[in-house]
This record gives sequence, C-alpha cells and structure tokens, in this order.
Amino acid sequence: MKLEIDHVTKVFGTVRALDDFCADFEPGIYAILGPNGAGKSTLINLITDNVKRDKNSGQIRYEGIDILQMGKRFWRLVGYMPQQQGFYDQFSARAFLKYMAEMKEIPSKEAGRQIEELLKVVNLYEVQHRKVGGFSGGMKQRVLLAQALLGAPKILILDEPTAGLDPKERIRIRNFIADIAKDKIILFATHVVSDIECIANEVLLMNKGQLIQRGTPLELIESLDGKVGEVDCGYQDIPGYQKHFITGNLSQKREGMTLRLVKRSGEDDTPFPHRVRNIRSGINLEDVYMYYLGQ
Repeated sequence: MKLEIDHVTKVFGTVRALDDFCADFEPGIYAILGPNGAGKSTLINLITDNVKRDKNSGQIRYEGIDILQMGKRFWRLVGYMPQQQGFYDQFSARAFLKYMAEMKEIPSKEAGRQIEELLKVVNLYEVQHRKVGGFSGGMKQRVLLAQALLGAPKILILDEPTAGLDPKERIRIRNFIADIAKDKIILFATHVVSDIECIANEVLLMNKGQLIQRGTPLELIESLDGKVGEVDCGYQDIPGYQKHFITGNLSQKREGMTLRLVKRSGEDDTPFPHRVRNIRSGINLEDVYMYYLGQ
C-alpha cells in the first residue's frame, strides 16, 4: 500500500500554497508539522479532492494510479477528519454517525456495529443521543474523529485532530491512533509537537508550501546535535540572545530562570557564548521545530 505525492503545486492567486511538493507514504503514522499557512491543509484538501488540482501540476497516486482516475474507488479508502467543525446541530451524535455511514454506503448492519464501537472509543457512548449542537468543542472533535473512522479506511487523514481536547482526552485519542496504525496510512497534520512526539513513525516539516525536512523523530533529533543550549539568565538578558539565536522556553528553576536557545538553520557555526550549556541528551521535537521552522 503506497500513496505518492509527485511534484504537486497549487496556486491561489499569487500565493503558492504548495510548491513542487513530493512525498510518499506507506502504512504508519506521518506527522505533518508546520506553522499556519505552511500548506498542510492545502495538501490534505488535494488528497481528499476538496480542492481541485491545478492543470499540469503533478500527480497524486495510490498504488501507482492517479487518484482522480480511481474516483470512488479511492474515496472509499479514505477517512477524513477536517479541522473545521461542520454539523447539523439538531442531529444526535449517533444520528450524525448513521447519516455519515449512509453517505459512505456502509451496509446498515455493519454501520450499526461500527457506530457502537466508535462511540465507546471516542468516549461519547453515554451522550450518544444528545444533540451535537449542545456539545463542547472537544466533544465535537471526537464526533469528527469517529466519522472519519467509519468504514475502516486504509488512509486516515487528520487535520488538527486533538484541538480543543483536554490532556486526558488527547492522550486517549493519541493512543488509539497508534493502535490502529499497523495497516493504515495515517497523515496527522498539526502544529502541536506534543501530539505526535511519541507516536509518529516519520515527521514531515513544511513551510511556505515546501517540504523543508523529513525523517524519523530520532533522526531529526540527532540532526540537532550541538545546536541546542540552555543558559541561566534574567528577563533583561533575553533580547541579547534573540539577536543571534532562536529563543525557546523560559523556565523557572530553583537557581533562577533558564532560557532554551536553538541555533538558526544555516548558521550552525555560530558558537554559543561560554555561559551557555550545550544540550545533547535532552533535545526534543520542539527543538527540531524551532530550528527548522522558527526563523
């Protein structure tokens, strides 16, 4: 099973939302990280055909066949959780899932079994008959995730799936996504590093429509060896460090304030001042994000 994005470009007016983008995916979890405007949603909308591909702007293929040629055969393989919440507010959670199952042409008996299971998975079983219009933002997110999973899709596309969830729900959903990833291609678009740090097989870093870097979390973390440091300082010292480095978290410790510093991409030879402690064992994906995308 393979999904290929082959030299795809998408232009809106004067903006190149995607710029000669290339990537391929096999079963596993792929975190697509980038700031707002990086092109994550455009990529997703092209795969789901919610945005039309520009003429002669590359191909998107599944098992070697362009997805536009496959038509319904491809859409039946895809589960999509959009970033924007759009519901018929008078529907209950169960009624909405039943409606979506009919739209996906899932046989009634099988749909009933899946809906029963998914309502439990997303922790909405006890409120399944309540109207969605009265749900919190986090509860609506869970309904959207459940509908994406209807039909046991081979390709699961999640656009900011944990937005609005409390910490306990985020962990529950992340663990569930990890459990079902064995035989699926899961594209997890987010700008929240903690959502994917423990579950992603690979991370794709995007900015301004381009693929900036790609690798396993370990590979990306190892690429920052010698590029991350910490220094004890006060608020008055921060502007001086910002002139030469990307400043990360400022944390309160017993001995005072500690500032995280990351070198700028392309300026790796800039030495840290002697007061800065070089961090090697504590580098994380947030540092990776700052290095490649925090300019």
